[in-house]
Amino acid sequence: MGNHVDGLKFAGGSFSLFEEKPLRELIDLAHENDVYVSTGGWAEHILTHPDANTAFDRYLKKCKDLGFDVIELSAGFLSIPDDDWLRLVDKVHSYKLKAKPELGIQFGAGGDTPGFSVGTSDPGKLVNMGHKFLNAGVERLMIESEGITENVETWRTDVVSQIMKQLPPEKVMFEAADPKVFNWYIREFGIDANLFVDHSQIVQLTCLRAGIWGTADTWGKVVSFRPE
Repeated sequence: MGNHVDGLKFAGGSFSLFEEKPLRELIDLAHENDVYVSTGGWAEHILTHPDANTAFDRYLKKCKDLGFDVIELSAGFLSIPDDDWLRLVDKVHSYKLKAKPELGIQFGAGGDTPGFSVGTSDPGKLVNMGHKFLNAGVERLMIESEGITENVETWRTDVVSQIMKQLPPEKVMFEAADPKVFNWYIREFGIDANLFVDHSQIVQLTCLRAGIWGTADTWGKVVSFRPE
């Protein structure tokens, strides 16, 4: 499926469950098909270590050695000052790795936590932090779905619109693990919407972008007009 994906992400710390040899083989296979490889939200776990600075350096050295290209920096379960989050970005870049911050509006995001149980933050805070990350050299921002299209009674489409208006769309990737969700993103923002989906949904999303699959609101209606 290398022609239809640009990146492979190991959710959470799932890569830590692999023995090293098969993990390296999987990463090498992705690279052979021009697919970058990203960690999941494991940095949060590392930062709770008593000696976080040393532990984070060891983590980055090992990720670099294994062949990872991108280090996800999520803080869904942590409260961390903005400047410290930016220092983590600089640290990742110092290892010649790419930092991919994950931003959201719900504390506890990533743990399947209902939004109403912990509340949500101002989307403007997300946008402001996004600009800081881009100014720090971040190439792509991951937008956490919880509180927006996941574990909410009504989708926060207003948040998505605010993000697309105030941040460069080509720098943003939205988590969209549910087919109803990625169907909506393609319908509203077109085939270039950058989406993070489960590996089992690659064919479905690719066919939707090609206009050969869809639901009642998208079937036969997803088009593009590009130079050949």
